[in-house]
Parts: sequence; C-alpha cells; structure tokens
Amino acid sequence: QVQLVESGGGLVQPGGSLRLSCAASGTIFSIATMGWYRQTPGKQRELVAVIISGGVTNYADSVKGRFTISRDNAKNTVYLQMNSLKPEDTAVYYCYLDSLLVARKWGQGTQVTVSS
Repeated sequence: QVQLVESGGGLVQPGGSLRLSCAASGTIFSIATMGWYRQTPGKQRELVAVIISGGVTNYADSVKGRFTISRDNAKNTVYLQMNSLKPEDTAVYYCYLDSLLVARKWGQGTQVTVSS
C-alpha cells in the first residue's frame, strides 16, 4: 500500500513563510507525479502545484513566484515551500500522488492559517 503523511502546517503571520512536507511509502515514488491541493470551506478545491518524476513543475497563478514545490526521491518526500504568505492562502493543504500503477493517494491534510 501507498500512504502519504503530511506535516508542517500551522499559524503564520502575513508575509511569513512555511514549509509543508509529504512523506510517501512505497517504491513508486520516484516515477510518480506529486502535487498539492488546498481547500477552504465553501470554496472550490484548488490545485496549487505539481511536480512530475522528471522534475518539471507547474503552479497556480495565485501562488506563482511565492510557492516552490520540490521532491527528494531519496527520502520519498515532496515539499511545498510557501513564502510571502497571504490571508487568502489559508486552507487545508492536501498532498497527492498519481501513478499509472496505483489509484490516486491523498495525504491526511494539514491546516495552514495566515493571520495577524
């Protein structure tokens, strides 16, 4: 089985930074696409960032220039570095893994709150 465990959420002031981590089990990590969604009650789920196995990345327009997604295949971990945080970044952030070999897997979610 493949499991994703998230960490790194918390409360941060506007303009601050936070790094989320998502650690995956299994041997398919290095060939899988990984990414982050975020969701706020009453709002549509938003795809924030993705990274494919080759390292190519893509970002939502709302976070370009502020967020960076990266992966460490040796540690089976994907990261989301969030800088210049804004109140509108407040959400529950979910990492996911996509592969032709398994159904999409989700992390448990981690709360990010940006507030003074």
